[in-house]
Amino acid sequence: MNKVVGIDLGTTNSVVAAIEGGQPTVITNSEGFRTTPSIVAYTKKQELLVGQLAKRQSVVNAENTFFSVKRFIGCKADEISEESKELPYKVIKDTNGNIKIKCSSLNKDFSPEEISAQVIRKLINDAKEYLGQDVTKAVITVPAYFNDSQRQATVDAGKIAGIEVLRIINEPTAASLAYGLDKKQNETILVFDLGGGTFDVSILEVGDGIFEVLSTAGDTNLGGDDFDKALVRWLVDDFQAKEGTDLTKDIQALQRLTEAAEKAKMELSNVEKTTINLPFITADKNGPKHIQQELTREKFESLCKDLINRCRIPVEKALKDAKLDKSSIDEIVLVGGSTRIPAIQQLVESLTGKKPNKSVNPDEVVAIGAAIQAGILAGEITDILLLDVTPLSLGVETVGGIMTKLIARNTTIPVKKSELFSTASNNQTNVEIHVLQGEREMVSGNKSLGTFKLEGIPEAPKGTPQIEVTFDINVDGILSVTAKENESGKQQNITIQGASTLSEAEVNSMLEEAEKSAAIDKQQKLIATADMFSADLDEAVKQDVENIKWTSEEKERILELQNNMRQAKEDKNFESMQECFDLLVKLGNK
Repeated sequence: MNKVVGIDLGTTNSVVAAIEGGQPTVITNSEGFRTTPSIVAYTKKQELLVGQLAKRQSVVNAENTFFSVKRFIGCKADEISEESKELPYKVIKDTNGNIKIKCSSLNKDFSPEEISAQVIRKLINDAKEYLGQDVTKAVITVPAYFNDSQRQATVDAGKIAGIEVLRIINEPTAASLAYGLDKKQNETILVFDLGGGTFDVSILEVGDGIFEVLSTAGDTNLGGDDFDKALVRWLVDDFQAKEGTDLTKDIQALQRLTEAAEKAKMELSNVEKTTINLPFITADKNGPKHIQQELTREKFESLCKDLINRCRIPVEKALKDAKLDKSSIDEIVLVGGSTRIPAIQQLVESLTGKKPNKSVNPDEVVAIGAAIQAGILAGEITDILLLDVTPLSLGVETVGGIMTKLIARNTTIPVKKSELFSTASNNQTNVEIHVLQGEREMVSGNKSLGTFKLEGIPEAPKGTPQIEVTFDINVDGILSVTAKENESGKQQNITIQGASTLSEAEVNSMLEEAEKSAAIDKQQKLIATADMFSADLDEAVKQDVENIKWTSEEKERILELQNNMRQAKEDKNFESMQECFDLLVKLGNK
């Protein structure tokens, strides 16, 4: 079997690694670096540049230099409209609502998958050169909170690059593999992964070859890029106040500001203050203008205060979902260059009561873990069992706008679960299956992943046909849904590929709102369920002309309970409504 490599396809930088002599090894690229900028450019001469070469010419060719594309992969254009405004290159919407990246140099539009594929192709070519053999297969990492379409889009990027993606693995899980490979004693570890564009927290039990994910939480729209943007906005506002010029209108100036912000951020991880020096940033009729601005670590932390605080909630959620308190965590593993920010390290320590483990390189640990998984698949590493989880609950819409969950969040994958449903009206010959992701009781509070129809159901009274709906999540975390009518054998299925990413508000709110809105959700579910049951019971009572199932007294009691329940609903007395409903169910199902 050819060598299988592990790829950390990052927002800012990417890394490739492989098993060499039984040990995971980070592969040096053709420029002599261990990390490759996730940047692709096309020059005015239509030359393709990837990585360090693309980054070097970004200021003079900003509109044809594409970076942070991972933020767009698997997304719809409407979801990133605000973010795309801050970029020096153009992000547009095609006729299907998908994202395209405009390349004026080639007079061509690219999908995010195509741009990502160029980064993967360079990593693969560097690996071939380093290893001295052909490389056609890889394991690629993704943020734990990536949804189905983002995972599928990552697989597609690999295909476009000409490789077979054997496995998609969550970044925090990969980091735990790298950290825990030689651990014999059981440990509970918290992986804090703050990359260039995404943030994940996972809690795992590792030891003696078993890696089990207990919980995961995160924010797919938070990363080091956001810290850079906060600095850029500060510099732009300050310059406009002093000089009256808006630098965001100047593509080259914006690119220089972005690079200077990233450099200042990195310097402030080691020193208390730095100077941002950008001569000839622009010019007007009075001559050239310059930026020379001192920035202290304290000022940087003040500008990024909200971003730092956003890291708090996923840590607390992950601990809660794992049913652990901070004293149960043995080690903290930091992943991603942004975890070098001192304020982030202080936050992690305050939330967990422990100093983070610094024995692993945060830039390389994910790729090393991916290489270990690649080694497992290639048979180079044995005696390791990896048990990952799905980050959010999955289910279908049922009558009354209720989400019926088939797979709960933090369920170990791969997993396959089935449930029987039926028709809602007499002689119904088709049903629409609406697939959802989230934690709310009602459909309106969750994320729609897709719909499909099962047709050809034999005509029958409502509730008679047996429709078996099966959810199947594979090891890559990609969901397939099948619906089958058991009598006729008619079957229809869908692989979820059209799902869009969860926005910051959606990701953070799904679990928070599920808790805060639990009472409202419960009331809405009670109303919908009670109304449906009462209507079905009315029909059944009417058909029981001979009083076979219910006596006359029982029918009178049913009518009384229905009236009381309706009155309680009008009065918004949900406690009384629940009591009437419980009695009605007991009597109706006798």
